[in-house]
Amino acid sequence: MLSTITPIAALAALVALPAVSAHGYVSGVVAGGKYYGQSGPNWIYGEKPQQASWYANNPDLGFVGSADYNKASIICHIDATPGTTSIPVKAGSAIDLQWTTWPESHHGPVISYLARCGGGDCSKVNPASLKFFKIAESGLIDGSAAPGKYASDVLIANNGTSTVTIPSSVTGDFVLRHEIIALHSAGESGGAQSYPMCINLKVSGGGNAHPCKSGADCRAGIALMKTSDPGVLVNIYQTLTSYKIPGPKIWSGLKKRSFARSFKA
Repeated sequence: MLSTITPIAALAALVALPAVSAHGYVSGVVAGGKYYGQSGPNWIYGEKPQQASWYANNPDLGFVGSADYNKASIICHIDATPGTTSIPVKAGSAIDLQWTTWPESHHGPVISYLARCGGGDCSKVNPASLKFFKIAESGLIDGSAAPGKYASDVLIANNGTSTVTIPSSVTGDFVLRHEIIALHSAGESGGAQSYPMCINLKVSGGGNAHPCKSGADCRAGIALMKTSDPGVLVNIYQTLTSYKIPGPKIWSGLKKRSFARSFKA
């Protein structure tokens, strides 16, 4: 006799399946001892909630593949539009970015950039106009046993928190671009997965440096990385003695600190 499955039973069975795409996002930022909650990075239809995080057409919390690193989606994610507010931050201070979750299998670097909003308020900035300079990066911690220990593993061990120090030499309105690159499929061209998050910041009390005036340290979002870069196209399922973090070098005007380089744990 054929059995029937009710819609409720089918739904229960679906819910019981393990999540295969449990990628996280930055749900909150702690700056100056204050918590700023952010909604999920999903496209908001109608009136947007007031938040500093950018909105994106990313309901499945998916990724931007390295084959699309030359497309607008890599800047702040798919169809991204600016957040409506900005988080006040003191120059030279550290802020905590709190991820909801991150899969242990998705090993890779954690990278942070800033881009000045030329017109002041970042809520109406065109993402294509932003020029990013790198302020922090961490990649391979220990490659002696494949697939290795990376900055993403440190983030998981730190309760999903990534700490970024804002340069003391800048003041003004900036977009923080914070990114994890998952390398579990990076052995094949186009296999690396980027998860960029953008957040508006209003930085006060710092210097008057303009990192992008010379252009040497700054790049448009679509020019930060290439599919063929050694840190993008890499097989992590082997013993590695080094790993080249994708993107430009740390901004030359930033004092070198341990948080701004790959580190040992």
